[in-house]
Amino acid sequence: MKQYLKTADMDWYRQRVFGALFCALAAFVIIFLRLVYLQVIMGEEYRRLSLNNSIRLQSIDPPRGLIMDGSGRRLAENRPSFDVNITVKDARDLERTVARLAEYLEVGTDELMAKIKSRKGLAAYKPILLKKDIGRRALAMIEVHKFDLPGVSVDVKLRRHYLHERSAAHVIGYLSEVNASELKSGQYPGLRRGDFVGKFGVEKALEQKLRGTRGGRQVEVNANGQIVRVLKTVQARPGLDAYLTIEHRLQQRAEELLEGVAGAVVAIEPDSGRVLALASNPSFNQNAFTNGMSFEQWDALISNPFRPMENKAIQGEYPPGSTYKVVTAIAGLEEGVIDESSEVDCYGYHRFGNRIYRCWKKGGHGRVDIYRALAESCDVYFYQVGQKLGVDRLAWYANACGLGAKTGINLDQEASGLIPTAAWKKARIGVAWQKGETLSLAIGQGFNLATPLQMAALAAAVGNGGTRYQPVIWDNIRDAANQIILRNEPRAAGKLPASKRTLAIVRQGLWGAVNGENGTARRIRSVDIEISGKTGTSQVVSRRSTEGLKESEIPAHLRAHAWFVAYAPSRQPQIAVAVLVEHGEHGSSAAAPIAKEVIRTYLAPAGGKRAVIVSEGGARRTQGG
Repeated sequence: MKQYLKTADMDWYRQRVFGALFCALAAFVIIFLRLVYLQVIMGEEYRRLSLNNSIRLQSIDPPRGLIMDGSGRRLAENRPSFDVNITVKDARDLERTVARLAEYLEVGTDELMAKIKSRKGLAAYKPILLKKDIGRRALAMIEVHKFDLPGVSVDVKLRRHYLHERSAAHVIGYLSEVNASELKSGQYPGLRRGDFVGKFGVEKALEQKLRGTRGGRQVEVNANGQIVRVLKTVQARPGLDAYLTIEHRLQQRAEELLEGVAGAVVAIEPDSGRVLALASNPSFNQNAFTNGMSFEQWDALISNPFRPMENKAIQGEYPPGSTYKVVTAIAGLEEGVIDESSEVDCYGYHRFGNRIYRCWKKGGHGRVDIYRALAESCDVYFYQVGQKLGVDRLAWYANACGLGAKTGINLDQEASGLIPTAAWKKARIGVAWQKGETLSLAIGQGFNLATPLQMAALAAAVGNGGTRYQPVIWDNIRDAANQIILRNEPRAAGKLPASKRTLAIVRQGLWGAVNGENGTARRIRSVDIEISGKTGTSQVVSRRSTEGLKESEIPAHLRAHAWFVAYAPSRQPQIAVAVLVEHGEHGSSAAAPIAKEVIRTYLAPAGGKRAVIVSEGGARRTQGG
């Protein structure tokens, strides 16, 4: 019995020992397998994560290329901006750190936490932008207390800065943060969320050249996420600099002259198509887009009835009014329906069918030829020319003069205007063309639409002897060493459909408009600069709707637009100008004086330079600056 009990005790003891050994062995096997998994299978991943805790890659944004005017004056540059970021992995007590940071930034804690939560899917060691472009006081507070702000870092970035707020805003454009749809489009390779791209003007047109190439650096950080040392750096490559054709002094003067009215001024060099000034009023502050715009600011811009975000010089489409008579005159002379001796009796109206078409001068102009018709803008004369030409012949000449199509300027969203034909009306409205409508077209009314840039290009072509140039807004692109790597050469877009004799007649008529005794623009006649031009008044509503009302009684939004196109000096022009004043009523009083001052500013530069003034008669004299 005792032997049996002893044997049973031994078996029980062995079972306990073997059970313990089995458990120990199983534990060692599990630990071994876990070590194999961690070191062999997941070793590379954990090594990467470990390195990310101490060695990190940081992006270096490239300096964006500068934008200069034609004389090398800076219009857009870059300034340092201090942006606050937080890396959640390094922040330790996140809520405490954020609360302290909010105090220094003078913002709400909830606002900062909301930004962190919105980037919840971002890796914990990736910095999250909390506030852009902080002030010097906030920067000093963060630097002084940086050891109490684990995970918080301040990055110095370059932010776009426009030196002359609102000036040339529609030409230069602005930057704004790239959106999700743009990133997905593939148009901006290499960009990421938070980057800025050109959204308008030259900034958009030359985005690829101005942007530059991103760089980066490898840094070692401590437990607080603060940089200990820089291990390796790949420098960013700066963007190229753009030199525009506009002269900022002339641009500013044009903008000053438009102050208080809605409208546009375009000035072009006739022999090249280089745009010297392109002003649109009202304007907008480009820096507001880069620095951050509130919803209220944006709403005020888009709800403004005068459309400050519209570049009226290239996007505004208006009936050209009597400035279109240049086209009608060319068509009539070339088609032989009139010649320089053809005369018409103007009694202040023209009867066609059962309708009366009135001249702007109630008493009439008497007996007029083409020279007086252009100089004094006789509607009756051009009614009869248009009647003889017909809509389709008139449209062909308008198209050949560059109207009804985009000029091809290097800017986005250019409008094409409209030159109607009989087929166009039938297809668009479903109604046949009425012959009486051609009379309205002949004086620039009806369905006709043109942009100020188109009319400036037409004036330039008449002034230079018949060559149409494609307008250009930038002259050349340069690298950091100021070497020209790309030049925007002038390109001829075609010839006016006019013989030398026809152009000579038209030019003489435009000279008479300013310098003739009864010219419609005689009030801007100058003793030192001979200007040739054409006034225009384009109706917003039919004359019948305002008949019997005094001009002062017509609501402002129903008053006619004022036009003036010109070139100077008359014989060898150096500048061509188009001015459009919305609801300005009369080209002679609202638009022509602006054009005169723009011309004078350009031909008499500051700094004591001397401008050669050439008269239509060919005499040359100099004018002191």
